Amino acid sequence: MNEYKEKIIDSFSGSRSQAQKTLSAEKIVVLGYGIQGRAQALNLRDQGFHVSVGQRKSSVRWQKACEEGWVAGENLFPIDQSFPEATLYLYLLSDAGQVQRWPQFQTYLKPNKTLCLAHGFILAYPTQTHVKLPPKIDALILAPKGSGISLREKFIKKEYLNAGYVILQDTSGKSTDKLKSLSLGIGTRYLFPTTLTREVYADLTGERGTLVAGIAALFESQYQVLRKHGHSPLEAFYETVEEFTQSLLPLIAEKGIAHLLANISSTAQIGFFPWKEKFTRAISPVFEELYEHVASGKEAKQVLNTLQDKDLQVQLKKRIEKYQQTEIWEVGKTIQGFRSDIQKT
Repeated sequence: MNEYKEKIIDSFSGSRSQAQKTLSAEKIVVLGYGIQGRAQALNLRDQGFHVSVGQRKSSVRWQKACEEGWVAGENLFPIDQSFPEATLYLYLLSDAGQVQRWPQFQTYLKPNKTLCLAHGFILAYPTQTHVKLPPKIDALILAPKGSGISLREKFIKKEYLNAGYVILQDTSGKSTDKLKSLSLGIGTRYLFPTTLTREVYADLTGERGTLVAGIAALFESQYQVLRKHGHSPLEAFYETVEEFTQSLLPLIAEKGIAHLLANISSTAQIGFFPWKEKFTRAISPVFEELYEHVASGKEAKQVLNTLQDKDLQVQLKKRIEKYQQTEIWEVGKTIQGFRSDIQKT
């Protein structure tokens, strides 16, 4: 642990003016106004960095960018037209979009330019993506540990996410300064070191594990068992989701799981250790299978094959809407409404 403490970068140890000075000669373009691109572009703009946006014209996100103050022909351009003049690219299209645009985009990555990714997917699986970094450029990964929505909302509240970083190529000798300046600009603070493969493998494992799919499976499994044994929908939801997110999760976020344990009943503490071991024995094999699937490239191949489906977004939307209508999350909407009403009083 001490090894990593020594390597952590605090991007806020420099001032905003220093960061702006470091990037003053750069023409920054954010390619993609999706969830992550929007947040990074707005945070940079709000702090006085000179930044433009490249987005597919006539798309919903192009319209959203216009509504949020980006001006077509001034700091908002069709993606292809935003390539040539920029010197620092935040390549924040979807993974599929990055792969699709790469053959054209790479022709603009001339010597002395800088590429920054928020996720190294396209580089970690070259056999599947056919993407390779050109020489004589600076290449960085600055990966916020949270969604673009969280990045933007925290920034507005003067709070910040942390991020993983990788300096893939440092042709100029100034990549660390650029990294720190970009970190300050987009709204991240402490930067921890990683590698290309570690960043990608951890990210894919995390979002399929505890961050999204795994935690959803735990919620649903406990909820269904409680319902099966006669507990009401409200009671099952409160004991499964609401208490965790509204009461216990803040304790974990503050000082960790030991802090949570120290602030629950003795009855709960006694049950923690034996049942944690049972869950660990049951779940660990699933995580091992998941990590192997990610590290072997099988997951990337499956993702890229699926992304080629022209009807994918329509299909995903239908699946998400159907999922939102399952009982546990319908109950959740009701309880969220209770919370909203209380906050208004």
